Amino acid sequence: MQVSITSRHGTVRDDVREHVNQKAEKLVRFLDTVSEIDVTFDFQSNRVDVELLVEIEGYHTIVAHVEGEDARSSFDRALHKMEHQVHRYKEKQRDHRHTTSVSEATRSAEERSETE
Repeated sequence: MQVSITSRHGTVRDDVREHVNQKAEKLVRFLDTVSEIDVTFDFQSNRVDVELLVEIEGYHTIVAHVEGEDARSSFDRALHKMEHQVHRYKEKQRDHRHTTSVSEATRSAEERSETE
């Protein structure tokens, strides 16, 4: 998995880069099909815009965008948003089918109510 960090109109300190790499790689524990993570810092006077793009299996992309005053805290908030979005994506992909059909469940419920 590749983590790329880009900055516009400013530079990202080395300690923030290490923090971003460490935290971004933890997204793999939620979803093992993450192929690429792009983090973009856009510095505007006293504000920082952080955009986090996670590419899944090469064709799904999940985006989280946060504005703040500090690069590290803005990234942490964007990562928190991304964790929720990845969790939601994973839940959608999970098979939620039941092993019993609706007719079987209805029939067994009716039988239970008749015996009571």
